[in-house]
Amino acid sequence: MWPPSPNYVTHRSTRCYSSPDLVDGTLGGLVVQRIVGSVLALLGAFLITVGVLAQFYAEPRLEKTPLDVDSTTLLSGTVQLSDGSGGLEESPVKAFSVTKADSERSDDGVVVFANSSCLVKDEGDIDTCVSADDPQDRLVSASTDNFATDRVTAMAVNDPQYLPPSAEEKTGLVNKWPFGAEKKTYPYWDGLAGEALDAVYDRSESIDGLEVYVYRVEQSGTPIELSAGVPGTLDAEKELFIEPTTGSIIDQVDSQQRMDADGNPAIVLDLAFTDEQVAANVEDSKSNAASLDLLTGTVPIIGYAAGIPALIIGLVLLVLSFRRRSNSPA
Repeated sequence: MWPPSPNYVTHRSTRCYSSPDLVDGTLGGLVVQRIVGSVLALLGAFLITVGVLAQFYAEPRLEKTPLDVDSTTLLSGTVQLSDGSGGLEESPVKAFSVTKADSERSDDGVVVFANSSCLVKDEGDIDTCVSADDPQDRLVSASTDNFATDRVTAMAVNDPQYLPPSAEEKTGLVNKWPFGAEKKTYPYWDGLAGEALDAVYDRSESIDGLEVYVYRVEQSGTPIELSAGVPGTLDAEKELFIEPTTGSIIDQVDSQQRMDADGNPAIVLDLAFTDEQVAANVEDSKSNAASLDLLTGTVPIIGYAAGIPALIIGLVLLVLSFRRRSNSPA
């Protein structure tokens, strides 16, 4: 019939003028949805990968004793020495301990150290060790040592691959605690006793805003040598202040009495890290612990918390965009 009915005209008019806009809008929305979905999925996958790498790849490699250790530790206190007439004469003292890692003898699992230490009378503004022939006779004692430790557990390693034949065999912890130190008892090497003693967790404290675990090492009547071939005994108490994340020794307080064979005091020694040494240790430990926490704690958390939702949302958008595309009119 001509002219067409009004209903027919209206139907044809709607298809002719509205369909192109609808198709263009649908396609444009699909493209945007697909782009957003792809970006979110890729971003999510990237963040998750970063989190996994930080947790399972970076953490085991970061929580190792470094191979470039070169440190000097300064302690101060007092010593009482025999005056030769049955009495004791007290003097202020300083102790210097120099520890260096031997990177050439070390490897991925074990770090080798050389240590030299001395105890000197604090006279004449002394700032380093002195020789045995010091004209002021300030040297009280001196020693050298070689040892190796596991880079993760910090336990002593006795292996001729790393140490010379003259090295004393050691057990337990020697110069630091393991990463992630716990509130428990650890074996701790004591050079005077010649064996590992129990370092018992005692308490937690804060030093200049840094949390530390305090471990106590006590011994009584331990057989020692006062000097070569001269027997004696040792009574001692030591407190070690440990930063638990890195296992670093922040402070150390040592009190000991060395008695001769008759039970008379031969040496009475009280030593602790100097205030300046403690402050430097706190600063270094705060920096190291913060870096370690960032890479092994914060980064994985952010990676998982942001990456997983982004990946899921991105994949959902991609799936929906493909479904809408397949259901779109030709």
